[in-house]
Amino acid sequence: MRKEDCYFLGKITRRHGLAGNVILKLDTDQPELYNKLESIFVEVNGLLVPFFIEKSSWSKLDALNLAFKNSSEALVDQSLGKNVYLPLSTLPKLTGNQFYYHEVIGFEIMDQDNKDCGVIRSVNDQTAQNYFITNLYGKEVVIPMIKDWILEVNREERYIKIELPEGLIDVFLIPSKKDE
Repeated sequence: MRKEDCYFLGKITRRHGLAGNVILKLDTDQPELYNKLESIFVEVNGLLVPFFIEKSSWSKLDALNLAFKNSSEALVDQSLGKNVYLPLSTLPKLTGNQFYYHEVIGFEIMDQDNKDCGVIRSVNDQTAQNYFITNLYGKEVVIPMIKDWILEVNREERYIKIELPEGLIDVFLIPSKKDE
């Protein structure tokens, strides 16, 4: 399994109990989707290694207590502190204005007047306000992801139409007097 074909699910944070169980801290808004996992891919030395799950239970709202099939001390040690992935094919399809961040990379952003606001290079979800990072005329443009601003997500033509406040794009394109 290649990492490009997977999405980040969470991280194995620690052991749980004496029976060789581990805690998987999930990085998701919908942890309930993962209560019947059969297997996961653990990143070990840059490779995704399949680990098969014998049983799982909830430790907290966003953490699973996992018991691996054919578990051993070495297997548990190998998984501790490692990132966990699942294949992209396991994600439910989203419709309407909902989207996964990885699926919109390369989409064009247009404002409500169909003006080009750049092509999405990446999505930053590490701050309180998530945002698109686009490239427009060779400049980096940051566009906040605000649910009420998103007017349309067109997967066929690969664009997102957003209602932007007047002048937002200009902040990134027009040099300020201080820059001159």
